[in-house]
Amino acid sequence: MKLGANYDAGCCTFTVWAPRAGQMAVHLLSPVESILPMKRVEPGYWQAVADHVQPGSHYLLGIDDALERPDPASFHQPEGVHGPSAVVDHANFHWTDRSWEGKPLEELILYELHVGTFTAEGTFAAIIPRLHTLRELGVTAIELMPVAQFPGRRNWGYDGVCPFAVQHSYGGPEGLKQLVDACHEQGLAVILDVVFNHLGPEGNYLRDFGPYFTDRYSTPWGEAINYDGPDSDEVRHFFIENALHWYRRYHVDGLRLDAIHAIYDFSARPYLQELAEQIEKSVRREGRPCHLIAESDLNDVRVIRPRDAGGYGLDAQFNDDFHHALHSLLTGENQGYYTDFGRVNDLTTAYRQGFVYDWRYSAYRRRHHGSSSADVPARQLPVFIQNHDQVGNRRLGERLVNLAGFEKAKLAAAAVLFSPYIPLLFMGEEYAEKAPFLYFADFSDANLVEAVRKGRKEEFQGFAWEEEPPDPHDPEVFSRSRLDWSLRDRDLHRVMWNFYKRLLNLRRGIPALALPERQQFRVDGEEKGIIWFRRGRETSHILCLMNFSEGTVTLPLPDGEGRKSWQKVLDTADVEWLGPGSGSLPVPIGEGDPVSLAPWSCHLYRHWLPAPEMVKGGTPSPKNPTTNCPPEG
Repeated sequence: MKLGANYDAGCCTFTVWAPRAGQMAVHLLSPVESILPMKRVEPGYWQAVADHVQPGSHYLLGIDDALERPDPASFHQPEGVHGPSAVVDHANFHWTDRSWEGKPLEELILYELHVGTFTAEGTFAAIIPRLHTLRELGVTAIELMPVAQFPGRRNWGYDGVCPFAVQHSYGGPEGLKQLVDACHEQGLAVILDVVFNHLGPEGNYLRDFGPYFTDRYSTPWGEAINYDGPDSDEVRHFFIENALHWYRRYHVDGLRLDAIHAIYDFSARPYLQELAEQIEKSVRREGRPCHLIAESDLNDVRVIRPRDAGGYGLDAQFNDDFHHALHSLLTGENQGYYTDFGRVNDLTTAYRQGFVYDWRYSAYRRRHHGSSSADVPARQLPVFIQNHDQVGNRRLGERLVNLAGFEKAKLAAAAVLFSPYIPLLFMGEEYAEKAPFLYFADFSDANLVEAVRKGRKEEFQGFAWEEEPPDPHDPEVFSRSRLDWSLRDRDLHRVMWNFYKRLLNLRRGIPALALPERQQFRVDGEEKGIIWFRRGRETSHILCLMNFSEGTVTLPLPDGEGRKSWQKVLDTADVEWLGPGSGSLPVPIGEGDPVSLAPWSCHLYRHWLPAPEMVKGGTPSPKNPTTNCPPEG
């Protein structure tokens, strides 16, 4: 069943699942108002066909002559969540990305952004002129926070209630397609954040049509979706069709699945497994990837295990443990879910095997938690130092650079981008954006507004934050969260921008850093707050040293498995990056030679061997323009 109003060459077929309705009708509001009765089609679907409807026509669905509601699978809500739905001709858009083949998972460098605050205009169209800047930075994919229609004009997107519709204030269906097409022209993939665990509280009319929700479970955000109870087959179909809708009609390259730990399904064939199966079928037909990347706090590797090994078969899931371990070291925070972190060996464990909690005891949860991801490919565990949750779910929405300072922010960036995992950047971190990213909403119901205010206060009780949280419904809170792009060209912000570009150039240009893999990865050293690791790939080898302490540490260059000469290619403490300066010279050094690491700094060394012609006294080898050091032997 193709849900919604499907327009094709002058004919429009309306389809809705409403199993409890005694009768259904399409109330056409334009171009000429009329009532179109719908015919029941088992199991519980209703259909009507009209040959006098044009794209842009507005309509509502009538239920038993008692209610009129927007279409649950509406493709466009031009007047918001309470207004009529509009017919969209998806075949009318002129795509120019026919040669686009997508990006493999291991090549993703994700950049998460919120459409409403990424630019002053807050639209899809306003993002397009910035795409070349992201490409210059070294990003390979943008990850859009949810764009499904939500109440009002300001929202993170997780209160969406029309899962198939594109937020009208962002630019609607046409605007999103133009953005995706422009991204592909720039060589950027697009990952779209989707919410399959709940719907928002305002404008949520699905319950009027059928048993989309269940009272067997509950989520922190409201009713749980009915994935395993009576009539759940068609509910599952609704959300699988939604995933395919974004892939087929909007050409997105992947989906970030929000909080799958709140998708409650104890059936023998869980929804997530069925979703992965259906996406794979579509990928085989389309010939380009669609990555399914989960957010989950379960640390359960079954999510990403292949199905023939008992897993669901999703492509990746974010590793929150890496963030928590790194953030706690840099900020000293040890409250709430940071209670379990704060030791150098937590970050070392995250480097070695991914999840820190691999069925070990969690004081925060007061129970054992997680499963081992030591044998999971690194490309399946994306990591980050900031994202919308970790910034926006702070009382004052502070970014890491404001919490920890410039030197620690540089160390954090190097820790992520030199790791074997797929990195995610949060908009603005690449130039040390000062603006907070606060929680904001635009609900119209006064009782709901007050409930949200109260809920935000209660959410922070596990942290010793004394400040009153800003009012999410104050338009100024939204305005304060916008990026200030003018900073990128000024002072330390320009330095941070160039620093991130250098890190990403090194990651892309040195084979040992280029692919997320742990086969040749080695990590060791926790004394005096030092973590060091080696990564190797064929003839390419790097050595990375990080100082997570307040004092300068001098130590012999660690044993590089018989590789005698190393060239330093980056020191976060260099004056070039506004650091305190470094005591190590940028010349080839040997194992055992002393090196000094400034507080909260990182050194990256590349294995160096003189080229044959240099050994024989010939013409010196040209330098690698990416890293400004001699090519590897």
